Amino acid sequence: MQKYSLLALCLLVMALLLLPSTLSGHEGNAPVYPPGTVISDESGPTIDTGDNAWMLMATALVLFMTAPGLALFYGGLVRRKNILSVLMQCTFLMGLMTIVWSIWGYTLCFGGDGLLIGDFEYLLMNKVQMTWPEPGVKVDPLLEGTIPRLTHMLFQGMFFIITPALICGAFAERMKFSTMTVFMVAWGTFVYCPLCHMFWDGGLLAGWGAVDFAGGAVVHISCGCAALVCALMIGRRLGYGSDPMPPHNLTYTAVGTAMLWFGWFGFNAGSALEANQLAASAFAATHFSAAAATLTWPSIEWLTRGKPTVLGACSGAIAGLACITPAAGYVDPMSAVLIGILASTACYFACTALKSKFGYDDSLDVFGIHGIGGMLGMLLTGVFASRAVQNLNNGNPVGLVEGGGPGMLGVQLMAVLFTIVLTVVVTFILLWILEKTMGLRVSQDEEMEGLDLSLHGEEGYINLP
Repeated sequence: MQKYSLLALCLLVMALLLLPSTLSGHEGNAPVYPPGTVISDESGPTIDTGDNAWMLMATALVLFMTAPGLALFYGGLVRRKNILSVLMQCTFLMGLMTIVWSIWGYTLCFGGDGLLIGDFEYLLMNKVQMTWPEPGVKVDPLLEGTIPRLTHMLFQGMFFIITPALICGAFAERMKFSTMTVFMVAWGTFVYCPLCHMFWDGGLLAGWGAVDFAGGAVVHISCGCAALVCALMIGRRLGYGSDPMPPHNLTYTAVGTAMLWFGWFGFNAGSALEANQLAASAFAATHFSAAAATLTWPSIEWLTRGKPTVLGACSGAIAGLACITPAAGYVDPMSAVLIGILASTACYFACTALKSKFGYDDSLDVFGIHGIGGMLGMLLTGVFASRAVQNLNNGNPVGLVEGGGPGMLGVQLMAVLFTIVLTVVVTFILLWILEKTMGLRVSQDEEMEGLDLSLHGEEGYINLP
C-alpha cells in the first residue's frame, strides 16, 4: 500500500511541475507568453551580465553555507551517534525547501503588492521561467532590476533553505525526522514567507520604514525565536545537565565556520543585487564584523576562564556575521568592527549566563547566537546607519550616531518586536498541532541509541570503537 501511495505522490508532483505549460493554453501555433510580458520590436530592458554573473556566484555561495558549511558546523557540535542525523537534516532540507520555493514559496514572498504576504503571481514559476517567443518578435527578458528574475528567484531561494536548517540546531539529537520535514514546510510557508514579503517586497514593515539588508529579522530573529520555542516545547535531551555532552569533533566545527564565513559574503554582499560599490561596502562590513567578533569571544573566555577556545572563536565569528547581516548595507566598515565586538559580547552572555539561568536546552545555541545577534543587529542598524553608504533620508543624517535622531532606531525596535511575536505565536501553533498529530520527539530508546541508527539505519564512524 505504501509503495502505491508513494507512486501516486510522485505522479502528483510531476503533474504540478508540468502544469505551467498548460496554464497559458493557446490555439494552433500561437506563441505562449507569460501574462504581462512586453513584446516589442524596439530595444527594451537588458540584462547586466556583470551583475548577473556576480549574483549567480552569490547564489552558489549561500547554498554552500547550508551544505557543507552549516552541516559540518552543526555536525561537529553534536555527539558522535547523531552526526548523520544533522547532515541528513541539512541535505534533505536543501531538496525539500527548493521544491516548496519553486511551487509556492517564491510567489508568496515576492508576488503582488499585499501588505502581509504575496499572491499567486509567480505560482509554479509563472512569469519567472523562460518561454518560447514568436519568430521575429522580441520578447523583453523578465527582470528584477538588472538581473533575470530567474537569478533573483534562485538567490532568494537559498535564504529559504538555510533559515529552516538553522532551526535544526535547537532540537538536535531528539526530534522526529518525519515531524521535522512537515514542520519546516509549514514554518517556511507561514513564518518565513510573510516576513520576507513584509520586509523585502514593499509589505507592511517596509511601509513602516524598517530596514533589513540581508536577513537580520527575516532569517536570524525568526530562526532564533523559532529555535527557542522548539527547545521549550520538545524538552531537554536525556541527561542534559547531568551527563557530559561535549562536541564530538571540533575540527568539523572549525572547518564549517570557515565555510560559513566564506559563504556569508554571498549572503550579505549579494543582497545588494548588483556588482557595485554597495556590494563592496557590505562585503567589507561583513568581514570586519566577523573578524572583530572572532577576537572578542575567546578574549572574554581568556579573561574569565583562563583559556581561549576554538569553540569560542567559531561561536564569535558566527555571532559577528549574524549581527552584521541586517546592517551590512547601511553601515560603514569601521562601524562594523564595533558591531562585531558588541555582538560577540552579547551572544557570549546569552549562551552562558542567560541559558544557564533559564535552563532551556537549545542544543547548539541557535537562539543565543542567531536570535540575540539578529535582534542586536537590527537595533544597531538604527544607531550606525550612514547616508554615505545608503542615502535613506534625502541627504539628511540617518542613524543615531550620525545625528539622524532616534526615529530610525524606534522603527527598527518595532520591527524586531513584530518579528518576535509573529514567529513565536505561529511556531507555537504549528508545533502544538504536530505534537497532537505526529508527535515531536523520538522515543527514549531511540534517543539513547542515537538518531543515526534509530532513524536512518546508518553510522557515521563504522570503524571506530
